[in-house]
Amino acid sequence: MVGAGLGVWKLMRGVRQLELHRLILALIIFCLLSMAFLAYYVSNSPKIKEAPPLPFSDCGGGGGMSQGASTGAAGGGPGVQRAPLFLPLRQGRLRQVKAVDNSRTEPVVLVFVESIYSQLGQEIVAILESSRFRYRTEIAPGKGDMPTLTERNRGRYTLIIYENVLKYVNLDAWNRDLLDKYCAEYGVGVIGFFKANENSLLSAQLKGFPLFLHSHLGLRDYRINPNAPLLYITKPNQVEQGSLPGDDWTIFQSNHSTYEPVLLASTKSSEALAHVGPSPLRALHATVVQDLGLHDGIQRVLFGNNLNYWLHKVVFVDAIAYLTGKRLCLSLDRHILVDVDDIFVGKEGTRMKVSDVEALLNTQNKLRALVPNFTFNLGFSGKFYHTGTDEEDRGDDMLLQHRMDFWWFPHMWSHMQPHLFHNVSVLAEQMRLNKIFAQEHGIPTDMGYAVAPHHSGVYPVHSQLYEAWKSVWSIKVTSTEEYPHLRPARYRRGFIHNGIQVLPRQTCGLFTHTIFYNEYPGGSKELDKSIRGGELFLTVLLNPISIFMTHLSNYGNDRLGLYTFESLVKFVQCWTNLRLQTLPPVHLAEKYFQIFPEERDPLWQNPCHDKRHKDIWSKEKTCDRLPKFLVIGPQKTGTTALHSFLSLHPAITSSFPSPTTFEEIQFFSGANYENGIDWYMDFFPFPSNVSTDFMFEKSANYFDTEVAPKRAAALLPRAKILAVLINPSDRAYSWYQHQRAHQDPAALNNTFHAVVTAGPSAPKDMLVLQRRCLNPGCYAAHLERWLQHYQPSQLHIVDGALLRSNPALVMEGIQRFLGVTPIFNYTQALMYDDSKGFWCQRVEGSRAKCLGKSKGRKYPEMSPESRAFLAEYYREHNMELLHLLNRLGHPLPSWLRQELQSTSWS
Repeated sequence: MVGAGLGVWKLMRGVRQLELHRLILALIIFCLLSMAFLAYYVSNSPKIKEAPPLPFSDCGGGGGMSQGASTGAAGGGPGVQRAPLFLPLRQGRLRQVKAVDNSRTEPVVLVFVESIYSQLGQEIVAILESSRFRYRTEIAPGKGDMPTLTERNRGRYTLIIYENVLKYVNLDAWNRDLLDKYCAEYGVGVIGFFKANENSLLSAQLKGFPLFLHSHLGLRDYRINPNAPLLYITKPNQVEQGSLPGDDWTIFQSNHSTYEPVLLASTKSSEALAHVGPSPLRALHATVVQDLGLHDGIQRVLFGNNLNYWLHKVVFVDAIAYLTGKRLCLSLDRHILVDVDDIFVGKEGTRMKVSDVEALLNTQNKLRALVPNFTFNLGFSGKFYHTGTDEEDRGDDMLLQHRMDFWWFPHMWSHMQPHLFHNVSVLAEQMRLNKIFAQEHGIPTDMGYAVAPHHSGVYPVHSQLYEAWKSVWSIKVTSTEEYPHLRPARYRRGFIHNGIQVLPRQTCGLFTHTIFYNEYPGGSKELDKSIRGGELFLTVLLNPISIFMTHLSNYGNDRLGLYTFESLVKFVQCWTNLRLQTLPPVHLAEKYFQIFPEERDPLWQNPCHDKRHKDIWSKEKTCDRLPKFLVIGPQKTGTTALHSFLSLHPAITSSFPSPTTFEEIQFFSGANYENGIDWYMDFFPFPSNVSTDFMFEKSANYFDTEVAPKRAAALLPRAKILAVLINPSDRAYSWYQHQRAHQDPAALNNTFHAVVTAGPSAPKDMLVLQRRCLNPGCYAAHLERWLQHYQPSQLHIVDGALLRSNPALVMEGIQRFLGVTPIFNYTQALMYDDSKGFWCQRVEGSRAKCLGKSKGRKYPEMSPESRAFLAEYYREHNMELLHLLNRLGHPLPSWLRQELQSTSWS
């Protein structure tokens, strides 16, 4: 009985344990399912978010920093309406100031930096580059020689900038006197910066000036003096309230009438004024001063800090304009265009709803009151129409309902990258689908503007894209952020290719993922900082035309696109005199190339040297088809013979012959350059072995074409360069005979001596022939231009006379220079042809295979009087070549040694 009870008890306990285990297992499964369901719900349901941030409503603070708060009426309290500052006018003194006249100087800025790595120096250069101002940097000399300041009675620089003004005032007496005399005589101004450090005195007089500096101060409430003559872009009577960043500010004090404050501030506390002297707590102290030149005849602008503070950048731009007499200055007009990419493309939860479209229209109307003609420019891919939620699809419909209120431009139908299409017909068909969608929905199709998804195919150029754009949409204008590179943004430029104008496109800190104000990368303060004097503001300040890239998602959710541009426009108009306006893309492009005509011609670069470019370049293309070296000429020096000898080498491959210019492509020197690098690479085969195959091209007019070195170095920065030099007198005579053989009337109707000695009043065709005879022989000047873009180690000078007399020896040196293997035996490959009078290829049976009848022509000897004239004409040029070759460590060509030995000036 007891045993049976014990058995029942054990059975019941086992059942209870089993049930407990099952219960625990069920709880675990329930928890896991709950977590999975919660994760799905959180990731797929709309976020509960705060109301979108309010844009800046006046010149006093940012809506983003006080979301939802009313800004109040003018004068309502701190940080609301800035009280204007009015300083007493002193027109009598200002009338004594001489107008800036530096017309006898080149429009180049000389910048003295502390080092090539100094931050302030880099910021100065960045502003000059963004403004497209020419400049030269030098390490500021404490002692030693000043750079040459004049050339042929013209000043080489129109403005001097010192990163550290102490390097200027502490120059040794000789250099200081030299620089001051230059500035006074040529009307050149000086900009200087003083940034206090731990070694700076609290108070000191600036050496040689009636000006005192007081450093290590904390300041607040920045003001602009409306009477400062340099103000141009900067709008006066504004007050930036609050503490200025840092406690290392310097103020300037002087009783001399030559100094006019530009920016003023109060100190944070009375204790900070102990070393300045007694003054009211809220007294104003100058942190930027303008020297009107009443002291020593030289006008200057001095900054008591660096360029970190945004207002200093604006005043710095004004100082450049004023001190150069507006020679280095943009107009006050600024054209902006806001592109909204990816219309209909965004994924669910990021697209625009009806309320977002209403806000878009409302903001556009508000901005039109501030920016004439302001219109959002919408880029669409029709395939994704009505692919959002029901609410977002209604937003799509409302956009189309108000389609005539906006401008429109096409992306690709399926939003694919154009460089993935290798067949122009297939690419055009994708575009037609988008055009049919536009026509069916009443979207305007005549704007003449398009943007490729991810900027694919625009640059690097995918020629099929340009052809398809023109055939389907009649596109005249596009834009990209990729030319010449994405970063740094200040280098972005425009160009024209195949009849389509390409404008630089700017980013504004808004990307597809930046859709919530409080989740902005780095915090919302980073966006506000960009708007209030930061990167976005500087883009407008330094660029007369800005096309901004935004995305559909930036106008849903927190509507950061609306917040950003309404705030930006108001901030620009609060603090500057810039005149903002908007134009349609085609008119914008016309204006852009009116302002920057030098940008019409592109500068093709190697796509494989930029990862971003390689990613948006066709996989069917390869940089391995680009040549490893160039034979650059000049003409009539033996370059065709050199081309034929090089082509005999088993590891060296020449470009395919051109149907119009024989063996020469002439890409870098003329109109062929406009065809682009796809056209250029088609002249080269695919190498069988990239590391050992050496491809090259010979175009003899590269040598003396001004643009050729820059173009070649942009596309082929690692290429090696071969130049063949003969006696320039013989080269000139050979060119004359070449032109006679080609029936040039100027050569047929005039003797060689008459051509080379012709005066400036001679007939035009005669002067053209004279220039082609004489100019290429100024060898040193042309080589120096190539050496501006290539290292000396990349240049090999071929002795043309030795190439003619002993080509095997010359070819052995060229092979070593190129590093080509195996070493080819040219002694066996070449033989001398008595009838031709030069070396030719040896073929079977020891026969000679020579160049065509046009090579090795027989013509009369040059007259002694012509040779004497040319010897004198080229005397200085040959001396310059001698010095250049000695500097480079190159051996002298045999003909140059003979020239030196046969004249008394050796």
